[in-house]
Amino acid sequence: MKKILLIGQTGQLGAELIKEGASFDFEIISFEKNNLNVNDRLQIEKKIIEIKPDVLINTSAYHVLSQCEQNPDKAMLTNFIAVRNLAELCRDNNVVFVTYSTDYVFDGQKGLAYEESDLSNPLQVYGFSKLAGEYAALSIFPEGTFVIRTNGVYGGKNGSPEKNGNFVLNIIKEANNKELIEVSAEQIVSPTYASDLSVASLKLLNSQALPGIYHLVNEGSCSWYEFTQEIYKLNGIKKLLKPIDRGGLSGGIKRPKFSALQNTKAKALGIILPSWQDGLNRYVTFLKNF
Repeated sequence: MKKILLIGQTGQLGAELIKEGASFDFEIISFEKNNLNVNDRLQIEKKIIEIKPDVLINTSAYHVLSQCEQNPDKAMLTNFIAVRNLAELCRDNNVVFVTYSTDYVFDGQKGLAYEESDLSNPLQVYGFSKLAGEYAALSIFPEGTFVIRTNGVYGGKNGSPEKNGNFVLNIIKEANNKELIEVSAEQIVSPTYASDLSVASLKLLNSQALPGIYHLVNEGSCSWYEFTQEIYKLNGIKKLLKPIDRGGLSGGIKRPKFSALQNTKAKALGIILPSWQDGLNRYVTFLKNF
């Protein structure tokens, strides 16, 4: 059984990786943030020497967009500097490195789902910091780095600790408190269930995949408005829902209008995630039965 050292155990994806690891013959070892902080290089180096993992998976990120704009130094510290350090440590200790990135490395001007080879052009600090992390890891340790880009991740009973929820949970909460909800209709995305993302990630590690960039998202694309319509339907919500066009802005921050991702490389290996409708249906069922 191979060992995975996981950074980010309390996040939506980290929790799912821990849940799924044994099914793919991985022993996943993780720690509380104060014992394994992505920004503490010395602490991580000690854990690598102590545990001798085969793989290090980094699911941590500084990813609240407004905070990234207000604190670009913190965004760069976690999304770029820390990732660079992890790549160096993995290279020096012969450990496969997996880190996650985002659709926000793109500007949304293509008008179609982005493939792994498409040129990036981030519009905001968050996307820029994540792209810097990609470049750093792939240049420092190209022979052992997997960058997995994903989109609109949701999962878990409580969602993301940093965001106090996720899109699905927040919509359900809003619907309980408001008669009318306005949702962006111009942003096209590939919302992805953390459970499906974790399974696909572990399948990738168990495959003959070569290091590099991979897009792992639930199949298909939709606007946030269409996604909300499906949330309403699955939960029997009858409140009013209004589509609005924010012109690619939310909270004064630019977002790509069409940032759906196309899984091209992993699909060629037979790794395909279910449709976004299927993922959402299973998540809503999970919430109802929790």
